[in-house]
Amino acid sequence: MKSLTDRVAVVTGAASGIGRHTAIELASRGCHVALADVNRTGLEEVKAAVLGLGRRATVHEVDVADREAMSAFSEAVIGAHGAVHILVNNAGVSLTANFVDQSLDDLRWVMDINVWGVVYGCHFFLPHILKQDEGHIVNLSSLFGLIGVPSQSAYCLSKAAVKGFSESLDMELASTHVGLSCIHPGAVATEIVRNGRLRSGVDEARAGRIIDKGMAPQQAAQIIVDAVSAGRKRVLVGRDAQFISLIQRLFPTYYRRLILRFGPT
Repeated sequence: MKSLTDRVAVVTGAASGIGRHTAIELASRGCHVALADVNRTGLEEVKAAVLGLGRRATVHEVDVADREAMSAFSEAVIGAHGAVHILVNNAGVSLTANFVDQSLDDLRWVMDINVWGVVYGCHFFLPHILKQDEGHIVNLSSLFGLIGVPSQSAYCLSKAAVKGFSESLDMELASTHVGLSCIHPGAVATEIVRNGRLRSGVDEARAGRIIDKGMAPQQAAQIIVDAVSAGRKRVLVGRDAQFISLIQRLFPTYYRRLILRFGPT
């Protein structure tokens, strides 16, 4: 996008982690922000930070897996801000479990939030973004949307779906003034694993340590907002994401040994 000043950005999963810092980073570069999450307390904290930067902010307590709630959310944002220029589909959850130990309800929970949350966001907000002189969509996939990882079958499934959906939608938007970035973070130091669901047979402490050593979410947010400004389509966040993606493409069987030795299980 040519300018972020006085643009309206919608950020889901904005109460914590990457979403929180992306919302604040967007505000620091001139955006007004509509903040969505199920965590009202966290949203109010982010709203205060955005207001402190001299930008407008609205808080919306929304479950992105709820179709009707997302429809109402889009209308509420237009009512409050008058327009939408940027959509950041960030809300996501994790399930750490071997496939045989997870229930279908577990799997559906991940897919409803990680996939349908993105689909609903694009479905309800894209028509409004297309009305503007320029716009941008950011969909959060993951390094795990590019590779397979034990104990992460549900998460990998959901993030690979986001990747495929994003690439298809981006090509459909090629003749418009709306860009799309699909983001693939590696380890980022958030609470996504601890706040997610865990099933037996998985080393929770090891998975948590890998995340704790990851990139700061503030840095990830800067990379994401830079991608919006530059119109980058595929963004690998972190040296781990860049390295493993390269190894996977060059040596599609060897990378499995690296994952089994150093991965989260």
